[in-house]
Amino acid sequence: MIKKSASQSGTSFFVITASLIIIIYGIIQAQSILVLMLVALFLAVLGAPLVLWLKERRIPSVIAVLAVLACMVIALLMIGGVIATSLTSFSNSLPFYQQRIQEEIYTVRDFIASKGLVIKDNAILEYFNLGAVMNLTAGLLTGLTSTLSSIVLILLTVTFILLEVSSFPVKIRAIMNDPQAEFSQFRKFVGDINHYLLIKTGVSVTTGILIGIWMSILGVDFPVLWGFLAFLLNYVPNIGVVIAAVPAVLLALIQYGFGHAALVAGGYLAVNFIIGTIVEPKIVGRSVGLSTLVVFLSLIFWGSLLGLIGMVLCIPFTMTLKFAFENHEQTRWIAILLGPETPNANEQLEPKKKKSQ
Repeated sequence: MIKKSASQSGTSFFVITASLIIIIYGIIQAQSILVLMLVALFLAVLGAPLVLWLKERRIPSVIAVLAVLACMVIALLMIGGVIATSLTSFSNSLPFYQQRIQEEIYTVRDFIASKGLVIKDNAILEYFNLGAVMNLTAGLLTGLTSTLSSIVLILLTVTFILLEVSSFPVKIRAIMNDPQAEFSQFRKFVGDINHYLLIKTGVSVTTGILIGIWMSILGVDFPVLWGFLAFLLNYVPNIGVVIAAVPAVLLALIQYGFGHAALVAGGYLAVNFIIGTIVEPKIVGRSVGLSTLVVFLSLIFWGSLLGLIGMVLCIPFTMTLKFAFENHEQTRWIAILLGPETPNANEQLEPKKKKSQ
């Protein structure tokens, strides 16, 4: 019996592993369409509370959805127009910036040589290829622009999701054949996701505005572009603000020198400290329910699978997995591992309660 049980466990492990590999491979192959669907789902999650709020005030579903969509379209058109203009100018200026970067590198080389150290030009350009940072920034924004170019498909998907949002509980009750089902755990999970995304969006908008104003005060080129990049990458946990700061600091260095570059870096640090370290944790609280290590690993995992969108939405994805694991006794240990460093005492006692019942 023991050998048979061990054999079954081994078979189950290999089946689960093979299934995960197939799913991951499928995600990679369908990345382009998945990204569009995820952007639509992200917008729908942001718009759903407003739609439900309008419906509670006896506004018909169609009108409520159209009103929310109109706000989204206006916001996307305004943001898209400004960003597209700034991105075009930035891309056209890239050769000039790359040349200035090389000049700065050669200046550093001459300074080092004056101290008695000789470094080959190729070695400097190989290990300090700062021009690649600017190209990477342009490529990142261009990829986002190409995604938003499918705005019609995205908005159609958002429309159908919002039209169906109020009927989801009814359909699930029909599937379960339980008209009185309340889905308290699921409602709490959806509430946590909505709370996180709404707060994170508000914090990101504030971060982008402050960075844009600071860059404008310092006279750095394309302040709107850097503000938008700070807004977008603020969704990326832990390292998003750092990634957003690098090209902006580099551009300030090219334009004005080390003094302005230090001021730009100081502005990013100040905004990140005030918004990200003081304000955001107090507003978001512990609704995320994930350990710091898991947040960082989820950033790497989802980012490698889905690119920038995966990095932006890595927290909601991992929260969804944690919720799924929590609701199955066999996988509940995985949910505990994904959770905070100190699991809730109620979570530790819950299995014992279930067994005693």
